[in-house]
Amino acid sequence: METGKLVVLGSINADHILNIEHFPQPGETVIGKQYKVAFGGKGANQAVAAGRSGADIAFIACVGADDIGERIRKQLATDRIDTQPIEAITDSTTGVALIFVNGEGENVIGIDAGANAAVTPDYLARYQQKVVDADALLMQLESPLETVIAAAHLAKQHQTQVILNPAPARELPDELLAMIDMITPNETEAHRLTGIAVNNDDDAARAAQALHDKGIATVIITLGSRGVWLSENGRGKLVPGFKVKAVDTIAAGDTFNGALVTALLEGKMMADAVRFAHAAAAIAVTRPGAQPSVPWREEIDAFLQQQE
Repeated sequence: METGKLVVLGSINADHILNIEHFPQPGETVIGKQYKVAFGGKGANQAVAAGRSGADIAFIACVGADDIGERIRKQLATDRIDTQPIEAITDSTTGVALIFVNGEGENVIGIDAGANAAVTPDYLARYQQKVVDADALLMQLESPLETVIAAAHLAKQHQTQVILNPAPARELPDELLAMIDMITPNETEAHRLTGIAVNNDDDAARAAQALHDKGIATVIITLGSRGVWLSENGRGKLVPGFKVKAVDTIAAGDTFNGALVTALLEGKMMADAVRFAHAAAAIAVTRPGAQPSVPWREEIDAFLQQQE
């Protein structure tokens, strides 16, 4: 099957996860359990979701000159990703996220960007041909903002569609928003971008319109278990997700984004692409961890067949 080319530009982190009963107070030591290191970072999670769901994908990113960086690069290659544009940066560590999860399933996270900070406009320039040749560019906000803007510019000049998952939440310059073809915020991120709190469908429609007004044709606001608000050129509707028993929601949004773009690059209609992405995310939340929970194409297709 002929599918369009995808480039993901984004972050790579090693997630160090510890389960504890309650978050420690300053000066307090708490005993944890189930310590694990999982590969994460929004960019990598979305790249893995795209690779496993069948995209023709290259990933522009950086790791540190350390053992875990090498292991992550090898793993990404087995996830059907072109890892040629991923360099190990001398004197730098691979990005890390230190994650405490409490008894209620809430988490607190500290992040060190590490080598992710090396994904500069100059670094992008070394691999710009990947963006020029691609049909779509998918980005998030864990890379330097100036690089995200530079990549959007480059994509625009070469008719490469620009998709932004504006996470983690922050305000963005109108200059960047005007270059985006499709944006996929969650409620929090939509609120930060528009000043409109998204508590119901009417709010979602208003927030989507505010983003359309900034020049973005397609707005998809992810609403957790309720599904997504899909708005194309000002016409919006709720597209519900699938009901499943969630184990953890880490990387659910990332899985949705990677699978969505994969489906669109295969020529699926938007409604079918959203349904495909919902299925991928539904499978992911039934499994623990970030990348380990991301499903393969065969699993997504089987899940969708069961829904018929």
